[in-house]
Amino acid sequence: MHYCCKPCWNEYLTTRIEQNMVVNCTCPISECRAQPTAAFISAIVSSEEIIAKYEKALLRGYVECCSNLTWCTNPQGCDQILLKDGLGYGAACSKCSWISCFNCNFPEAHYPASCSHMSHMTCAKCNHGFCWRCLKPWRPTHKDYYNCSALVSKAAWQEKRFQDYNKRCTFHHQAREFAMNLRNRVSSINETPKMRTLTFVLEACKVLEEARKVLAYSCVYSYYSQDMDSMDIVEQQTESLELHTNAL
Repeated sequence: MHYCCKPCWNEYLTTRIEQNMVVNCTCPISECRAQPTAAFISAIVSSEEIIAKYEKALLRGYVECCSNLTWCTNPQGCDQILLKDGLGYGAACSKCSWISCFNCNFPEAHYPASCSHMSHMTCAKCNHGFCWRCLKPWRPTHKDYYNCSALVSKAAWQEKRFQDYNKRCTFHHQAREFAMNLRNRVSSINETPKMRTLTFVLEACKVLEEARKVLAYSCVYSYYSQDMDSMDIVEQQTESLELHTNAL
C-alpha cells in the first residue's frame, strides 16, 4: 500500500524492464519486498514496445523456472519452447527441425559421442582443459588424470592422437558447412521458373550434412572410447561411411 506518483512508477518499471530485471521487481519504497502485479504494470506503462519486452521477460522467466521446459538450441535462433518429456537424446524441433540433445548442454545432437565426451573442453588459445558442465579444471578433479611429468612419452603420444582426431573432426565440420551452403544454392536454383525439379539433389545434400555430422562426432567417440575390443569395428564402420560420404 505504499504510494508513488505515476510518472515515477512508469520510469521505474520501464527501467527495470529494459534492464531485464522486471521478474524480481519490487516496490520502490526501501525494504518493501512486495511485487507489482502484471495488471498493475500494464496499467502504468503505456509504451507498447516496453510492454512487449515485459511479456517476453515473463515468458522467458517462466520457461527457465520450469524444469520440464526448454528453448530450442538452434544457434541460428529459434523461439520454439519444447517439452523435455520424451525428447531425451537427439530430438528435432517441430518448428526449425534443429536436432538437439536435452541430456546435456551441448547445442546439438552429437551421436555417436556420449554426453560425457562432450563435457571435456580444451581452450584453443591456452590449451586449458575444463569440464563444460561445472567449468572446473579437467585435471585432477575429473577422470583421465595422470602424472604427465612421469609419463612424457605417453603425453606425447596422446597429444599426437588428439591432433589426428581433432583434424579429422574439424574437416568433417567444415565439409558439413559446405554441404549446407550447397543445399542453399541448389534451393535458390530450384525456385527458378521453368527449372527442372532438383528435389533429389536437395535430398542428397541433406544426407551429406547428416553423414558429415555423424563422422565428426565419431571422431570424438573414438578418441575418448575405452572399449578397445569394439574400436576395430567402429573404425571399420566409420571408414566405410567416410568412403561413401566422399563419393556422395
